[in-house]
Order: sequence, then C-alpha cells, then structure tokens
Amino acid sequence: MQLPKRKDVPVELTWDLSAIYNSEDAMQADLEKVRKLADEIERTYKGRLTTAEAILACLDKYGEWMKTLDLMRSWCNLAASVDYGDGALQERDAATARAAAAMGSRLSFIDSEIIAQDEAVLREAVAQGGPGKPYLEDLLRQKPYQLQPETERVLSALRPALGAPYQIYNMAKLADMKFPSFRAAGEEHPLGYSLYEDHYSHEGDTEVRRAAFDAFSAKLREYENVTAAAYQACVQEEKIMADQRGYQSVFDYLLFGQKVSRELYDRQIDLIMEKLAPHMRRYAKLLQKVHGLDKMTYADLKLPVDPGYVPPVSVEGSKKYIVEGLSVMGADYQEMVRTAYRERWVDFAQNQGKSTGGFCASPYGSHSFILLTWHGQMSDVFTLAHELGHAGHFKACNSAQSVFGTGVSSYFVEAPSTMNELLLGHYLLKTNPDKRFRRWVLSNMVGNTYYHNFVTHLLEAAYQREVYKIVDAGGGVQAERLNQLMGETLKKFWGGAVELTEGAELTWMRQPHYYMGLYSYTYSAGLTVATQACKRIEQEGAPAVEDWKRVLSAGGTKTPLELAKMAGVDISTDAPLLDTIETIGGYIDEICRLTEEIG
Repeated sequence: MQLPKRKDVPVELTWDLSAIYNSEDAMQADLEKVRKLADEIERTYKGRLTTAEAILACLDKYGEWMKTLDLMRSWCNLAASVDYGDGALQERDAATARAAAAMGSRLSFIDSEIIAQDEAVLREAVAQGGPGKPYLEDLLRQKPYQLQPETERVLSALRPALGAPYQIYNMAKLADMKFPSFRAAGEEHPLGYSLYEDHYSHEGDTEVRRAAFDAFSAKLREYENVTAAAYQACVQEEKIMADQRGYQSVFDYLLFGQKVSRELYDRQIDLIMEKLAPHMRRYAKLLQKVHGLDKMTYADLKLPVDPGYVPPVSVEGSKKYIVEGLSVMGADYQEMVRTAYRERWVDFAQNQGKSTGGFCASPYGSHSFILLTWHGQMSDVFTLAHELGHAGHFKACNSAQSVFGTGVSSYFVEAPSTMNELLLGHYLLKTNPDKRFRRWVLSNMVGNTYYHNFVTHLLEAAYQREVYKIVDAGGGVQAERLNQLMGETLKKFWGGAVELTEGAELTWMRQPHYYMGLYSYTYSAGLTVATQACKRIEQEGAPAVEDWKRVLSAGGTKTPLELAKMAGVDISTDAPLLDTIETIGGYIDEICRLTEEIG
C-alpha cells in the first residue's frame, strides 16, 4: 500500500496533457504569444475605450488573450497537481502564474476604463451583443464596487501573493506531511493523506480503522497552527477586499459573483442542519447496528452498510456502468464518455504528492481533464460519473458560448455533476431486483452522493459561516478557535448519535474548499437542483432531458435562479430543498427496511 512516485505509475492510468501542449516549447511559444497580445491590446486600446465600438473591438482581442492564457495556465497547473513533490513542476506553475498576473495587471485598464464610462455607453455595447455581452453585463453589476484604476492594477499584480494561503495549505498537506506507519491488529500499516481519506476511513476492521484515524489526526495536529495561519490570511484578505470595495459584509462580497442572495445561502445551511440531521443520525445508528460496533464514533461514519457486498470495479469495467447509466442523456453524451476513456482525459493513478479528492478542469478550447484516485470501488465509479458531469457541462457551454459566457455560478455548477451520480444510481436500481443489490445501490447514493454533498460539504459550510461571522465582526481565528467551531458544528448535527473522538475537531484541515470563498454550501445547492431535475427526467423523459441540455448549454449567461427555472425547478422557495431532504430520508427508510428483511 506504499504509494509509488509519480514516475513509476503506469502511463495508461495518467491523463494525457498533450491534448493542450505536446512540449514545454509549445507552451512557451503561447506564453510569448499572450505577452505580445497583451502589448498590442494595451498599445491599441488604453485610454481609448470611450465608445461601444472600441469596447467591443477590445473585448474581441481580450477574449483571444483569455483563451490562450487559460490553456497555458491549465497545462502547467494540471501537471503540478499530480506531483506536489516535483519542484520543477511547482516552479513552472508558479512562474506562469506570475507572468499571468503581470499581464493581467497591465490589462486591468480594460475593466477600469469600461466601468468609468457613462452607463449609457455600456448599455449600448450590451445592446449590440457579441461575444463580450455577458462580460459587459457583469461589469455593469460590478460598477458600484470598482476601485480606482491604479488600485485595480496593483491588486491584479498582487494576485499570486494573494493566492499564497491556498498554495501554502497544499504544500503543507501534500508535500511536507510525512505520515509514519501505525500498528493495529498485530501488524504495521503504512499511512498517507490519500491512504487515509480513500482507504482507511472505509476500512472494515474496526481496530485498524480507528487506529488509522488516531494516527492521521496526530499528524494533522502537528500542522494545525501553520494551517490555521494560512486560513486566517485567506479570510482576512477577503474581509479587507469586502470593506475596500464597499460591500456591506464579507458574505455579500463572496456571494456577489455567485449571483445569489444571502437568503438562499443561509437557507441551504439552516434547513439541512435542522431537517436532515435526524435522518442522518438514524443512518449512523444503522451503521453501528449492522457492524456490531460498541459505539458509533466519528471514525466510523464512512463505513458501507453491507461490507460483504462490495464488488470490485476495474477502470475498464467502470466504463460500461457509466456509459449505460448515462444513456438517457443521448448518444452524443455517451460518446463523450467513451472518448474520455480512450483519449486519457482522466488521471486515475495513485502516487505520492498527488492532489487528494477529485476535480475536473475544462480549459476553453480543449477538452476536460479529470483528477481522481482509483481504488476499484463503486464509490470511484460515482466519483468519475460526477466529474464527467462537469466535463459534459463545459463541453456544452464552451461549444455554445464565447469565453466570456462560460463563468457558471458556483451555486449551480455542482448540479450537472451530481445529476450524473443520480442517473447512475437510478440506472443501477433498475438492473437488478435483488434486495441486497438494491440496498447496496441505495447505500451508495446515501453514503456517497448525498453524504458527500449534503453532509461533508454542508458541515464545512456551517462551520465556515461561523468563521466569517467572526471575521466580519473584526475578529480573527487561530487553531484553537477553529477546532472549537468545527467541534461545535459536528456536535450540533450529529447530537448524541455519534461520539466525536479526539481528532474530529481537526476536520477543518482536511478540505481545500475554505480557500475558495463560499463554495462548500454549493454542493448541496447543486444537488438540490439535480434531485428535482432528475425526478422530472424520471417522470417525463425526453422533454425534461432536452430542457436539461439547454441548461448545460446556457453556461454563465443565466443566473442560478434562471438556470434552475429552465430545468423546471423553482429555488426561490424552500420547497425543492425540503423535498430533497425528504427524498434522502426516504432512501434511509428503505435501507433500514431492507436491512430488516435481509436480516
């Protein structure tokens, strides 16, 4: 189980970044191209963006610069993300980030000059349409919060430094933390970050699982102060920016780009904390019962309901599940999935220094690239279906929209990905009437899809909200306070159903989402939309599928409320969320009933 170094993993399990560039020289050629293009834009348009015609002409060139820069930055960043121990890859990524920031600083005049024009000029440019229309509409919204041009230029130049907290977090987590082995059940066991998250947290042997949690937590605690310092720097920078730009609160600042209200944000957290908690406590007690545990601890929450029914799945075997499971989306969508396997869009490998979890990057002008770590379990299949949901989403919107129209609100962006998980789960339920198989599928949906999005990430969001309340009031947060806030959040949700053993309070150290603004809550928001839209597909078939495809193509040209409405879901009320919570409760009811019947 000792993870290999990146150079030693089979190439067929790695992604093929040559779809973007086949050499360092090719990337460097594009770097030179964007530098020259930045020079041209600055020379031609700086001080001249006073008419709708000039603005639109400038945005045409700016869009070209953005597309090329996106490819260049993606290539460097993706290579770095699979091996944080490779100093050369890290420096190349950092160097291109510095170059991008320097160019962005010089081109910050575009926003400043456009926003400085009379609103009538901007509206004339919007009325003329064209690729830059979504960008101009966003600038109109941003107008009240824009700073002086020189200030904006300096802030743009400082972007790499302002992003340092996230980089520090990743380096501490993925490069510096060296986990010693631990002893349990009479044997020595190797330990690593991804080994714990992806293996030991699901381990069936209680002694090994709990010992792994203790050893993992002990190593995290050694880094709690530096991690807290990085997080403190991140949230304080966000608070400073909110104040300087004139937002009423840091929440308003962070929600502005999502194009949703504070009401939608608070509702998502408050209702789930109140209404879902009783269902999940019952699920935790079920796990305790079926596993014969003396007590239910925090280290036991990711156990499968039926540990004896976990058929292994190979990478190749997963393709059949996903292609058939997503057949309702049509032949073109299925072919995208096949192409992703055939052309190595996915990095499946397990290796030292690789980023944990999973993500999908979709640079404009190329296909998507998916990172995950394959362990041969059905949970991996659901994860891959999830990330392919992002790939399908951005394939659709990148094809239908200009580079300016692909900035989908994070409130909605997890809907297409979680939709795929639901479609896969519903497909599996139809393939086999056996009760044990049905319970296994339902427990995958509850224990992976809904648990991941409605519990793991939602609890992050509830904790994160408390942090921002402190910061918004002028306070600060250190490791001890962060531990307290996380512990209180977990206690509120799990009540007396789960014993929060020492180390549970360190959960705030285990996810990168805190460095991405108010992102954690959007997983449950997206899954709420997906659950309701999926019900429409189940009931109505083709018309609902076509509506969903139009949603995917709309990209960032619509707000989350508009996108949801296109899919037949009204998120202006709490009805979709309440129904989704009851759906989860219904799945848990059926799992409990099937468990009694199976015995």
